[in-house]
Amino acid sequence: MYDLAIIGAGWAGFNACLKAKQLGLKAVLIDKSFLGGTCLNLGCIPTKTLIQSAKVFNLVKKSSDFGINVSGAAIDFPKIQERKDKLIQQLRSGMQQMLKGLDYLNGQARLVSSQEIRVLEKTIRARNILIATGSKPYELAQFKFDAKKILSSNEIISLKEVPGSLLIIGGGVIGCEFAGLFSHLGTKVTLVEKMPQLLPGEDREVAKRIETAFKKKGIKVNTATDAAVFNLADFDIVLVCVGRKAQIENLGLEEAGVNLDQGAIAVDDYLKTSINNIYAAGDCTAKIMLAHFASYQGISAVCNLAYPDKHKAAASPCVPSCIFTDPEIASVGLSEDKARLSGRHITIHRFDFLGSGMARILGETEGLIKIISDAKTGVVLGAAIIGPRATELIGIFTLALARCLSIQDLRETIFAHPTLSESITEAIR
Repeated sequence: MYDLAIIGAGWAGFNACLKAKQLGLKAVLIDKSFLGGTCLNLGCIPTKTLIQSAKVFNLVKKSSDFGINVSGAAIDFPKIQERKDKLIQQLRSGMQQMLKGLDYLNGQARLVSSQEIRVLEKTIRARNILIATGSKPYELAQFKFDAKKILSSNEIISLKEVPGSLLIIGGGVIGCEFAGLFSHLGTKVTLVEKMPQLLPGEDREVAKRIETAFKKKGIKVNTATDAAVFNLADFDIVLVCVGRKAQIENLGLEEAGVNLDQGAIAVDDYLKTSINNIYAAGDCTAKIMLAHFASYQGISAVCNLAYPDKHKAAASPCVPSCIFTDPEIASVGLSEDKARLSGRHITIHRFDFLGSGMARILGETEGLIKIISDAKTGVVLGAAIIGPRATELIGIFTLALARCLSIQDLRETIFAHPTLSESITEAIR
């Protein structure tokens, strides 16, 4: 009998398995598809790899601004896809090496009881079970995926050629990233979002900035608009990305007595399900659908089941959000609107990258840093960034929130010059 059986080898399950190994637990990892889950195979890694190729092409087109004359630059899309596939395989191989000494089964798992799992025509027994089966794209009834013209984010990363025109339904993180990607590659992009702003939930000022940046690039942005008004025949490809939902089909959850909550696995603050020895982590709990939060949950779940007398709630207000558009966007903690709605008296600190020496050196001056702090205590409540390396800079504010640092603490920190990070000092001067 295993100490722990983990169903799902994505970021939650994989990191949970490594934690189990570290704690000396006898564990087995089970997945019906590829090691690495959505993040490695269909999400974070492939999309960011494609985005980087598009950014390089865009930089080449602007090379004359840096005194470098390049002629004949052209997109080799099959080569771009080949690089993406090779990178995924390399990372997957690295993950396989890290699992040495642990059992890994590639097959569909189904709960038979609270301690039994049926997989590959045999029954696995475990004292504890962790479900980490991730999520899948949400499908709209009027825009059914057909893997030909109407695609989900799963299919669009494997296109054989760059489409001439693209309609993106959904102006959230996925939609905005693909809008920027294909716009750089020369596609005529139309982006439609039903809500009043792009990136619903993100800072309104930042959302307005990215909308302006998109329009400058020739992307047609339609907010507060129903996609039904568009004629799909006018576009080569239609990408539907209106969210994701928990992937929990054919797991035998109901038979095993695992309760669901609005289509996701219901868990308590410690990631325990309605069954005492069955836990769940990652997107299948529909909490915060981000790979780094899934990893955090997976590790937390293993610690909680390994040390039941030292349970620790798997909740954190310090979960950064990163969006790999051009310019990049990142945020953590409270936005300005949420901070005001909480009733707090706040102070807003801003710095525009136009004033940054390093931003000018990079040729990326679009955007700003925005910091929200408590007006009385000076404690940092949140931050939003749109601009160069925003996804890296947000780590500073994530640490500030995690350690309850104040604006004064940041003022007393020396940031190197010339760097983008010294913009934080300028924002709070």
